[in-house]
Amino acid sequence: MKKIDLHDYVATVKDYPEPGISFRDISPLMGSGLAYREAINQIQEFAKDLNVDLIAGPESRGFIVGSPLAYALGVGFVPARKSGKLPRAAVSASYTLEYGGINELEIHQDAIKPGQRILIVDDLLATGGTINATREIIEKLGGVVAGVAFIIELEALHGREKIMEAGEVPFLALMEY
Repeated sequence: MKKIDLHDYVATVKDYPEPGISFRDISPLMGSGLAYREAINQIQEFAKDLNVDLIAGPESRGFIVGSPLAYALGVGFVPARKSGKLPRAAVSASYTLEYGGINELEIHQDAIKPGQRILIVDDLLATGGTINATREIIEKLGGVVAGVAFIIELEALHGREKIMEAGEVPFLALMEY
């Protein structure tokens, strides 16, 4: 069987969401059962030796990557939601958006137990702000970030370096642009 090149399932949209930006859209990847399964399988292979208790993913594409991964690993999934979306007591952290402005993520305060090992996943790593906010919440709750994984890393935005400034963790990006 021919190996799948996941790059073939990423659409590039020029000048979106603003002039000069090349948006990397994984909708074609998610729309292909073969490519979507391959991406999740590759992240699962990375995660299997990390002894994770939970998968965490930031809203909203982190849910699309994290939920099938949690299912495949037989562990729970913790959503990091945008502020005001959770119905019970939550812990929050703020981050700067890559196009300007500030946003906030929240995780239910009882979603993570002290000492639990969590893999943070998302579709794309840009500046690292969303991941570092998710990490901050996990650590406030006593969790341990076991690693981070992405389908795409935008290397020019140096998100990986910003994540590692908070402490070295195992890292996976299936594709770099």
